[in-house]
Amino acid sequence: MTGPVEESAESAVATVSERPQDLAAVLTGAVEQARTAVAEFSGPDAVGDYLGVSYEDPNAATHRFLAHLPGYQGWQWAVVVAGYAGADCATISEVVLIPGPTALLAPAWVPWEQRVRPGDLSPGDLLAPTKSDPRLVPGYSASGDPQVDETAAEIGFGRRWVLSAWGRAGAAERWHNGDYGPDSAMARSTKRVCRDCAFFLPLAGSLGAMFGVCGNEMSADGHVVDKHYGCGAHSDTPAPAGGGSPMYDPYDDGVLDICDKPPESSD
Repeated sequence: MTGPVEESAESAVATVSERPQDLAAVLTGAVEQARTAVAEFSGPDAVGDYLGVSYEDPNAATHRFLAHLPGYQGWQWAVVVAGYAGADCATISEVVLIPGPTALLAPAWVPWEQRVRPGDLSPGDLLAPTKSDPRLVPGYSASGDPQVDETAAEIGFGRRWVLSAWGRAGAAERWHNGDYGPDSAMARSTKRVCRDCAFFLPLAGSLGAMFGVCGNEMSADGHVVDKHYGCGAHSDTPAPAGGGSPMYDPYDDGVLDICDKPPESSD
């Protein structure tokens, strides 16, 4: 019994090793079958050059062709073929259109509330805050006392909504890291800061500890600036050394009379 058992085992090993090779040849050789499937699906003109084959598993392979379709630049046809050990031909499983490495794709979908970006607002546009805008918190209604309401209006009360602590922190971070913050190129080019400048108008409230508005029309006029921002138009900027050429009294050439040269006398 030893001989037949060993011979049977060798035969089984040979059969197993041969079947994957035969199946791989069937799957790899199904190029024209895959091309025909695409042509039946979308027409012969939609199938371009053959791009290659890849294996999904031992029993399935994907043939890829360049797609010739209007609006689908760089896309590819992917035809999945399958088979079983001992099969004479492959079976078409699916035909799909997939984007290639250079495919023209639509941009990723962005929710509507995230599409508007800073700087998009134009005259006449309306942009309402979201229902759960974390930048806003409810304000306070009128008390009926004119003196109390007047004082409340001065300190920011009396409005339906006011900036939350999160909203103020966000604004402070943007201003501090923006074009008028201490890390900007303009601020790094000078040693003088807005905190000591006469054109610096501090903000009221908690944001006034860090920010103010520039009142110099030659610099960041009307912009919120960080106290540690600076520019060359600081009120303490000294005049440049040297006054140029010295000033002389003007020379008035109008006092000269122009007359004809007298004739020379002949001796």
